[in-house]
Amino acid sequence: MTFLVIENYPETGLGLFGRTAAEAGKDWTSVQAHLGEPLPRDVDGFTGLVVLGGAQDALADDAWPHLPLVCDLIRTFHAQDKPVLGICLGSQLIARAFGGGNILGRPVEFGWREVVPTEQGREDRVLKALGDGGPQFHWHSDTVTLPDGAVHLAKSAMTPLQAFRMGRATYAIQFHLEIGLEDARAWTRVFAKDIRRHTPDWDRRFETQARLHAARADSIGTALSSAWLALL
Repeated sequence: MTFLVIENYPETGLGLFGRTAAEAGKDWTSVQAHLGEPLPRDVDGFTGLVVLGGAQDALADDAWPHLPLVCDLIRTFHAQDKPVLGICLGSQLIARAFGGGNILGRPVEFGWREVVPTEQGREDRVLKALGDGGPQFHWHSDTVTLPDGAVHLAKSAMTPLQAFRMGRATYAIQFHLEIGLEDARAWTRVFAKDIRRHTPDWDRRFETQARLHAARADSIGTALSSAWLALL
């Protein structure tokens, strides 16, 4: 029961999702594609695929030549009806893989923000873990348009397309369900200079925002993670 994880950027690991998977007894193999580690050619030994986020955009093939190969892998897992989860950049690569548009350079959506399910999301076996909605951690500026045949599952005030599904079990999730409180705290430290460019007062606001939102966000993120892992 091993799933494949593609890491697209430094310091962007599985976080809360990985802790949830470990508690559920799930095993995974990580490929640090951003460091040039080769992606597997044979997917027969994997039960599913998780594609993580990154600061690059989904069309940045010149600087990150592995991105088209990730799209190929997404289509391969999907064609074999093996569950796929794309988070942030990963969700944008799912859109690209299936012919959706990538919209670059929008205003930054950052921090804990409310995400609510669509009517179809309320009935979806993974996204129904959102309940009536709740806070999740965000850090992105790019977004996508829906590929043909996609099911729209969630939205936020700033980004209408926060989650969609292709087929039975290919899930594209823009928000960072994998970022729990300890992960948000680590990102605040590691990416401090990057964060100050768009949210200069984040250091002062972090603890207040964490007290208001982190416990609920962690609970939702764990529930979403468990629901997707149950597909494996």
